[in-house]
Formats: sequence, structure tokens, C-alpha cells
Amino acid sequence: MKRMMGVINLVNEPDELEELTYTRCVASVPFGARYRLIDFGLSNMVNSGIDNVAVFTQHKYRSLMDHLGSGKEWDLDRKRGGLFTLPAVLQETTGMSRGDLFQFYSHRDYFYRAREEYVVISRSHIICNLDFNDVLDYHLQNHADITVVYKKAEEEEFGRSRRLAVTDDGRVTMIQDQSGRLRTDNISMEMYVISKELLLDMVESCLAQGYDHLVRDGVMKNIETLNVYGYLHDGHTGTVNTIQSYYKHSMQLLNPRIWRELFFQKNLIYTKVKDEPPAKYTESSHARNALIANGCVIEGKVENSILFRGVKIRRGAYVKNSIILQNCEIEENVIIENAILDKDVFISRGRVLTGDKQAPFIASKTKVI
Repeated sequence: MKRMMGVINLVNEPDELEELTYTRCVASVPFGARYRLIDFGLSNMVNSGIDNVAVFTQHKYRSLMDHLGSGKEWDLDRKRGGLFTLPAVLQETTGMSRGDLFQFYSHRDYFYRAREEYVVISRSHIICNLDFNDVLDYHLQNHADITVVYKKAEEEEFGRSRRLAVTDDGRVTMIQDQSGRLRTDNISMEMYVISKELLLDMVESCLAQGYDHLVRDGVMKNIETLNVYGYLHDGHTGTVNTIQSYYKHSMQLLNPRIWRELFFQKNLIYTKVKDEPPAKYTESSHARNALIANGCVIEGKVENSILFRGVKIRRGAYVKNSIILQNCEIEENVIIENAILDKDVFISRGRVLTGDKQAPFIASKTKVI
């Protein structure tokens, strides 16, 4: 019998991605030349044998639904279980969307119908390659009520994340938001393993007290009475919820070691397949240390950059240290450096666009410059 069911929680997800989330939610932000951010969490669950996954949405989820479809690419189009995209239930009096505890309560039938005993709750803005079976085994071994996955911060973190105080035996004694004063390099990956029975009990008891957020109200306020353990993930991990973190972790993919660690392990990362021809390079083209997706036409020069599907770089154009999303068109003699261009951006001939690595130039979707 399957041990775990999956929940990808998009309610109140931290979002400082500016122009990239004007028309889409964080989960459907493109990443790594052909993926979306949600692909990592979803693939981790499927690779761990979880075939019953619910995505709790909140707003701007049209492109997310288009990307997920029936869940076929993740082998989740099945008669029993499969992929469920659950829309946010609005508050009757105000018409506003409430916190994740209210959403879990509104869709509690989904949990009651499931046969699995444990729930894996994850966000969509964490990129990693992780097996949740190892986390569940650790959870059971320690007789934990809740197990939270965390990582050690090796360098400056540009993403917004919670920090944990973890004892030598793995107990989590404190969780603080980014604004707290806790001095530690233990960064929460916002992945939790909890029994379904405890989760539903926590949902009802917190709502009865007027609380509405799972981690802040259900876990952080009860950390002294619950057995909360931390599972250390030592693989490559990125927290992508700010422009600086998006740029940093995207550019890290140009490092072959990180690329292999994320995408070429035993467990693969799956995404929606689009059948397009290979990238075309003309005689005038020059590409160096770049990720270039299928369907691109390269006539100019590309260096240290990531190009998504269908990008056209015309003769004499020079793209350096930049991320160019789907179907952008860069005309002749354009210079682009330290920039992020959203989908369908058109840059007319002779333009020069430069940003800084700490504050890249950003062009919003369908913009003409």
C-alpha cells in the first residue's frame, strides 16, 4: 500500500519575482531553459512513489493549469489518485482568499478519501532532487510528529526563507521567518512530512482558535508540544522567490556539476513535452557556455546565457549573462547583458540593454523595446 500522498501548497507562497509573476503564479515561472518551478516538487513526489498529488492554487493559475494539464507527463493521469488541481475557496463575506488552513479545511474531502497515512506538504519555489522515502523513513525512525526538510546555507542566500534551530539529535527547537534574529545557516526547504490524522486535527483546532496559516500558526506556535525533527538534505538546493535568487540559481545551471546533480541522477525531473526541431546555428553564430533549448535560431553571439524554446538571435546581436524566455526575438546588432527577458519580448535593431548581476534588467511579457 502507498504510504504517502502529496500536497503542493501555493497558498500565501512568498513572491518577490516582480515582472515574472505579473501574469502567472510562482509555480509556473519558467526555469532552466525548458522547465517550470513546480516541475521539481512534482517530479520529486512522483519519483518517490507518490501517485496522489493535490495542487492547492490561490491566484493567477491559468498558465499553471495549461502546463499541468491532466498530469500525463508525470504519469499522474490515472483512474485512482492522480493529479488534482484545487482552486482557492473565497471567503463569503469579503470575496478574499484566506490562508492555507482554510483551504485544506474547505477541501478536506480530498484528504478523507485518500488511503495514504502520511502527507508530504511542499512549496513550488524550491529546486532540488530529493527522495521523500528517505524523509519518511527518518520521520518514522524518530517517532516524529512533523519532519521538516532543511539545508545548510553555503553562501549568501538571496531567496526569502525560514531558519531553523536544530539540536545535535535532530530536534527542531525554533523556527523563525526571514525577518527574525535567529543566527543559523539552517534554511527550511518548506517540505513537511506529517500524518494525515495530525494534519486534519491541526487544521480544525487552529481554525477554531482563529488562526489560518499552517506553518506559522500550526507548527511554529506548537513547536514545544510537538515532536518536530529536521531532515538535512545535502544535495544542491535553490530557493527561488526573488529576482536575485532566480538569476543566481538559473546561472548556476551553467555549472556542469550542478546541472548533472539536478537533472541527471537516478531520479529525473519531468516537464511538459513540446515537440520542436533542434536549435539552428548559422555560419555567423557563436555560442559559448550556454543552455540553448530546441526551436531556437542562433545567428549572433551567445555567451554565459540561458535561452528557452523558440528564441531568435539575429546576426550581429550579442547576448551575455542573460536569461531569455520563450519566443523572444533579438534583432540585428542588439547588445544584451545581465538581463531577464520574459516570453515574447521583441528587441528592435541596435538597442543596448544592460543590467547588473545584483539587479538584472527585466523586460515583462510581450514587451517591445
